[in-house]
Amino acid sequence: MKPSEVKIGIVVARFNEIITSKLASGAKGLLLRRGLKAENIIEIEVPGSFETPLAAQLLIEQKKVHGVIALGAVIRGATDHYNYVCSSTSSGLMNVQLSHSVPVAFGILTCDTMEQAFDRAGGKLGNKGSEVADAVLDMVMIKSSLVGNVLL
Repeated sequence: MKPSEVKIGIVVARFNEIITSKLASGAKGLLLRRGLKAENIIEIEVPGSFETPLAAQLLIEQKKVHGVIALGAVIRGATDHYNYVCSSTSSGLMNVQLSHSVPVAFGILTCDTMEQAFDRAGGKLGNKGSEVADAVLDMVMIKSSLVGNVLL
């Protein structure tokens, strides 16, 4: 399969939008540089990272995408909420990926501080949105080489 034939969904959490918008920009830029057509990139927004697994599943089932990039930013606070959101989100995204045999990239930043998040969203540590976009596209190509260009 050629990159121009690939259809990718991007799920972006609105919570911490100052961070997630940078991740989304990095992901879209990488996909376009690797040869995807703009019309084959479907971006949807959800309230927060916790909602990304369901949105990823719906993109796979309804829009028939070859892969999904989940983007969010969870910043540690004073309560256990951080732990529940991070754990549930990562488990949910893995379950979607395995139950549908469609690559789902985990682009949910799990940081102690906002500074760490900025560093990973285009700052001194690069853009994790670009990195996970690269990873999901690689996995789509690996899947295509193993099972062919199969959509649900």
